Amino acid sequence: MKKMIICTAAFAFAFTCAVAGVSVAGNHGPAEMTLSDTGKKPAHFPHKAHQDRSKCSECHHTDGTPGSYVAGKEAACKTCHNKDMGNKKLNSFKKVSHKKCKGCHKAHKASTKCSTCHPKKK
Repeated sequence: MKKMIICTAAFAFAFTCAVAGVSVAGNHGPAEMTLSDTGKKPAHFPHKAHQDRSKCSECHHTDGTPGSYVAGKEAACKTCHNKDMGNKKLNSFKKVSHKKCKGCHKAHKASTKCSTCHPKKK
């Protein structure tokens, strides 16, 4: 439990720093990211490569409505997508990420293999 709290706090801190960096620097976030809900099986995410192909609002939202993205108003996904959320299909970052990412990958005929996002440690 203590390890999970530390990992969650670290993720929240890193995400907050990334958002603050976007606001201050005027850029669009880090080129590469490591996404993790619990510290287990983190996902490698080439953020810049996805930005080059997609609009921010395709993945991000700011008022609870998908597609309602306002730059600089981002919050950590876990702010809402957590065990306290009533909707069991959306009550974890992992569930939301898998649904969104796999759906997009299928639509664009990209790989949906686990190892595409969750590479094995070398």
